[in-house]
Amino acid sequence: MDRLAETEENGRIVLGLLNSVENDGARSQRSIAAELGIALGLVNAYLKRCVKKGLVKVHDAPARRYAYYLTPLGFAEKSRLTVQYLSASFSFFRQAKADCTAAFEAAKAAGFTRLLLAGQSDLAEIAILCALEAGVSILAIVDPRSTTATFAGVTVVQSFADVSAPSDAIVITDVSRPVQTLEAARAFAGCDRVFAPALLKLRPIQPEEAKQ
Repeated sequence: MDRLAETEENGRIVLGLLNSVENDGARSQRSIAAELGIALGLVNAYLKRCVKKGLVKVHDAPARRYAYYLTPLGFAEKSRLTVQYLSASFSFFRQAKADCTAAFEAAKAAGFTRLLLAGQSDLAEIAILCALEAGVSILAIVDPRSTTATFAGVTVVQSFADVSAPSDAIVITDVSRPVQTLEAARAFAGCDRVFAPALLKLRPIQPEEAKQ
């Protein structure tokens, strides 16, 4: 994880922790860990860090437990992180919308309008929102790790071979494993029928690859 991604992840955990403390400061660290999707030891480490920074106070509670409270500094930090998160989310949406539209336009220029999305994600949801305006059809989302039958109103299947309707091309929307998904999509459809939003920063197709 690079430094920027690490900073963003730290901010996400601290914000989630401060929100959890504000909502119910007496809940167990185990339940907080489950809510935030992180290890129990990490919750303990972050709580100690927040106490040390003066964001959270801790008091004894019945049954040998502790209760946590946000300090005025903690409330201020929670507000700052919330604004930062919303700003980042809006920036991501704007970039993702522009990049998905550009990918769709590139597909249309090649004569492809019946598309598959490779990867169930926030990026896929934005792509689905952009599709109608761009004049393309999203036939299905392909994601072998998905456990749902539909996402944002679109059918989800486990593999490209599971798509029943004929498709023209594939747009990569997998944000967690984009390189592997790109390789699988190219193996299935060919390099010239696979497109990707620029924000995924995938390697451009080389001329010799496009002939494969």
